Amino acid sequence: MGKANLVSGMRSTGKLHLGHYMGVLTNWVNLQDEFNCFYFVADWHALTTKYDKTENLKQDKLDVVLDWLSCGINPEKSTIYYQSKVLQIAELHILLSMITPNNWVERDPTLKDMVKIIKNKDGDTTENVPLLNYGLLGYPVLMSADIMAMNGAVVPVGVDQLAHLEITRDIARRFNNIYKTNLFNEPKPRLTEIPLLKGVDGQKMGKSFQNDIKISDDEETTAKKVMQCITDRSRARKDDPGHPDKCEVAFNYYKIFAPEETVKQVECECKLGQRGCADCKKQLGKIINDKFAPIRQKRNELLKDISKVEDIINDGCKKASLEAEKTLELVRNAVNI
Repeated sequence: MGKANLVSGMRSTGKLHLGHYMGVLTNWVNLQDEFNCFYFVADWHALTTKYDKTENLKQDKLDVVLDWLSCGINPEKSTIYYQSKVLQIAELHILLSMITPNNWVERDPTLKDMVKIIKNKDGDTTENVPLLNYGLLGYPVLMSADIMAMNGAVVPVGVDQLAHLEITRDIARRFNNIYKTNLFNEPKPRLTEIPLLKGVDGQKMGKSFQNDIKISDDEETTAKKVMQCITDRSRARKDDPGHPDKCEVAFNYYKIFAPEETVKQVECECKLGQRGCADCKKQLGKIINDKFAPIRQKRNELLKDISKVEDIINDGCKKASLEAEKTLELVRNAVNI
């Protein structure tokens, strides 16, 4: 019996940060031996909110793949592809949209969050934010088509994303019921613990907030960003007793990236006032740089031969298209179209 298909994607945001690494990529790498993995760059999804800002889209897509490969996504184990290069996904999206009730789409939690972001307090759109367009409204159905085109049986999600996956299960079940078939799997969640990695300012880490540390940042840039990390705001002097539990960012980074014995040493010295925040962050910067040095070296090697990376993507797009075409042939027969 073959491995189950696992499907997951990431919007084409450009160079990825440490939050992506801890929250998604380490998990993806570990899943490669257990499942037949399909990992895609969601460039159509990116257009739902950034349709008028596409000048960097091609480079952003490539940067995502470069970070995937450098972090250990293996094209010999996983299929890496651009969503927009697998046209069967668009065809399936159309067919699924015919059977999806409006209220299913409107209740999707991710769509609700996006609507909140793009509307002002009065509920009216402004000239400076995107409209609630048709593509964004159909986002949950397109997401379902992404998964169902590969007939994904498993989707890695955090607990907060379970409701988001449920619409795909509902659509798959509805298709099977309407067309009297057992064609589609009802994809099961693969629950993952996603460690909360705040930005250097203590807020959610994100490119748009300019508070992130990129996987591909050089050592100097990383060290400078780590020195900006919020620590214990109640501590006035270097020799004041510190409170690691109140250290908003830096100590949490230690717990994620440093060995346990280092964490215990830092905690003890901080509480005793034997370690200043500046010295603490200098050591932290070195720990993070040492951790990502091999990844950055691999990325730099990939940059020297971009044609090889493009070949990986093209091969992945072809493989994903073949997989999706097998699904679509069954779908067309079921629908009698």
